Amino acid sequence: MTGITQNNAKRMVLIAGRSHPELAQAVADNLGVELVPTRAYNFANGEIFVRFEESIRGCDVFVLQTHTAPVNEWIMEHLLMVDALKRASAKRITVVAPFYGYARQDKKSRGREPITARLMADLFKTAGADRLMCVDLHTSQIQGFFDGPVDHLFALPMLANYVGSKVDRTRLTIVSPDSGRVRVAERWSDLLGGCPIAFIHKTRDPRVPNESTTGRVVGDVQGQTCVVIDDMIDTAGTITKAVEALFDAGAADVIIAATHAVLSGPAVERLKSSRASEVVVTNTLPISEDQKFDGLTVLSIAPLLGRAIREVFEDGSVTSLFDGHS
Repeated sequence: MTGITQNNAKRMVLIAGRSHPELAQAVADNLGVELVPTRAYNFANGEIFVRFEESIRGCDVFVLQTHTAPVNEWIMEHLLMVDALKRASAKRITVVAPFYGYARQDKKSRGREPITARLMADLFKTAGADRLMCVDLHTSQIQGFFDGPVDHLFALPMLANYVGSKVDRTRLTIVSPDSGRVRVAERWSDLLGGCPIAFIHKTRDPRVPNESTTGRVVGDVQGQTCVVIDDMIDTAGTITKAVEALFDAGAADVIIAATHAVLSGPAVERLKSSRASEVVVTNTLPISEDQKFDGLTVLSIAPLLGRAIREVFEDGSVTSLFDGHS
């Protein structure tokens, strides 16, 4: 027999950047592994340096970094880690981005604009990524921007189960903050026993970021407990206007549920002063102590990420995590 036969079992390793160490450690604990020791620092002029302190040759590597503020710095660090892994002969590199930066720039609203979500996918592919794993992308079409497998994970079952355990489902209405999220509202309704759906007519000027005009509520919310759902809360302007519109339409109570707590600028003050009884988010993004407030509930996304990473490593089914929804 010619050649060399090896009996080495394949090896999975988890690597994390500096943007969200608490989540990275929680995912590592869920998987029962230790994070690969990594040396990372900034030069005086802001340039980033990364180096892994142990060999990852031939490994199935999952490199986790969420794109929180300062978003450009953490994206750059993520790209550098992928490039270092490629040059260190990793067998397969999976980019784990719980919050995918620039996801809102997924199309051209007017001429002479970039499609930055596509550029992000191209950058990771060029850096050496074989696979992407993200949670609740702003739009599902972003999956098609990356030339390779994309695992699009959903926090919806976890959020819906939490909300469903706290309310009277017979008086529950799921509310989409705009017409674009009605399909997601339908999935919430399916998980919670077919409760009614409403949505809020909203207009937005593409020339003015982080600002929208909330119109009328479409659907009957009189006397109902309303759950306003969204993929992210950035400045919280849209979602707090939706809360007021629902109370004006006769809602008895309003709960806000979103996956990504971006919480930029006045978001925390707006949420604290809103009439919503609870704001439920996940920890895909770090939430500092000064951003926490009474009524904020943070659910851990680590078990979902850990299960998905294990399924990918063991060549299992990620789709099975979502009750048949792919």
